[in-house]
Amino acid sequence: MAMKADVRIQSEPFDTGAEIASLSLGRHDIGAVVSFSGICRDEAGTLEALEIEHYPGMAEAEISRIAAEAAERWPVTAITVIHRHGRIAAGDTIVLVITASQHRQAAFAAAEFLMDFLKSRAPFWKKEHRVDGSSGDWVDAKETDENALTRWE
Repeated sequence: MAMKADVRIQSEPFDTGAEIASLSLGRHDIGAVVSFSGICRDEAGTLEALEIEHYPGMAEAEISRIAAEAAERWPVTAITVIHRHGRIAAGDTIVLVITASQHRQAAFAAAEFLMDFLKSRAPFWKKEHRVDGSSGDWVDAKETDENALTRWE
């Protein structure tokens, strides 16, 4: 049976623990689960929130494509990717990546691969909202995030 990834783009918060439990419930073929939660930083007290926009349909398709590539590269048994959109306050969770496999190495590698893609290539646009009420900048991918992708080529 082919591994199917659960990819969701949503504005609502999610429960990381419940998502991990749901992914592994009743599964006896899983020996390792790796999760990564990305949280909105306050940038030393200057950032109130991020406004995250996406292209509906395109974001899900691109993330599903990269999840399928992860499943081709490593023997993962399950993948969940949840990315939020809308206004995300400092301290709130933005993204969750969960990978499961029979062994930890594949689960770790697949999770890192997915996050490297999400940080630099996923079709999301982020605008800063500052604590002082001023309009912040649109956030570009960092050079370090772009460079991280080169190890997967």
